[in-house]
Amino acid sequence: MDTDLAELIPPLIEGIVEDPLWSAFLARLRLRLRADYVSIVFRPLPDGAPRNRLIHLYAGQAWPDEVNRHFRESLGGNDPMSYHELTADRVYALNELLRFGDPEHDRYRLQLLAPGGMRFMRMMRIEEAGGVSAWLTVARADHEFAATDDGLIAAIAPFWRAALTSYVALERERVTASVAEEAIRRLNFGWLTLDAAGRVLDGDAHATGMLAASDMLRKGRDGHLVARDPGVAREIRQAVQALAGDPQARPRAVVLSRDPWLDMLLVPSSIGAGTTRPAPTVVAYIHADDWSSADRCDQLGELFDLIPSEARLALALSRGMSIAEAAGELGLTVESARTYSKRIYAKTGARGQADLVRFIHRSVLAIA
Repeated sequence: MDTDLAELIPPLIEGIVEDPLWSAFLARLRLRLRADYVSIVFRPLPDGAPRNRLIHLYAGQAWPDEVNRHFRESLGGNDPMSYHELTADRVYALNELLRFGDPEHDRYRLQLLAPGGMRFMRMMRIEEAGGVSAWLTVARADHEFAATDDGLIAAIAPFWRAALTSYVALERERVTASVAEEAIRRLNFGWLTLDAAGRVLDGDAHATGMLAASDMLRKGRDGHLVARDPGVAREIRQAVQALAGDPQARPRAVVLSRDPWLDMLLVPSSIGAGTTRPAPTVVAYIHADDWSSADRCDQLGELFDLIPSEARLALALSRGMSIAEAAGELGLTVESARTYSKRIYAKTGARGQADLVRFIHRSVLAIA
């Protein structure tokens, strides 16, 4: 492999995680080609509006302010170069990008490129597997590029395509993860992974925040998940043991606190071992309701037109209590609680407690 190419490949591959992207690669390529300006332009997400998140990366001399202003005010909307029609992986000289003698093309070259230090230019388009195109531009103010320069630029193409493919895939995953993370944040869920002994292996920021904000659950010094209430601690320990012994066992739900509400679902893990971490045995999904019971009752009353006593009973039933348990919690007779529950079902349209739970937890209160 050519020495110059070998020196360019590592920063090209590593550039997908640099900030700014590919800064070391651009700087090294500019130095090797003795260029005044080197740039990469692309849109990582091809869907949507044509102007969607254009990324422009460069090294070297930027255009003077007056040239930039002229470009924005007049020439930018009349760029005569046919960027998308360039054959992928082919290196184009300036006289192949613009038609010398054409008034429109000459105006663009003489009023924008030449004053910007781009009297001599090379451009190459690549297209990665998902359809995203990117353009590499190399420019000088003085002396033409040599055939060896063209050869080096062309030799970069397959490595640059691989790097761009990786970056686009990472960007799509980042966007997907951001949307999913926001949805989880709105629902106020977090997760922890545990080993067979109940030690915490990992967790997301939401779960970590819930542990920090609540004194009901914490990570002990030895790494074990520790509950303040001995009964809850025993439930968690027994659930982890059962799930560790039988990966097909049903998930176990544990109520950690009723006001404010904090609960946890323990499920067998299907996550395999990574290269740097052991495989978890159990995933603990933690859910918190930061609103007090009084706040939630107010919201239920507004949403379903419930009077306060009905709203309090609806909240208790939605949190898994039976009619008898809710009556005892709220200081009602069982008969009064049944009467209230009929009114609640009529106002909400629920046909029973299971319907009521579904209506409440699928309402906008879930993301309030």
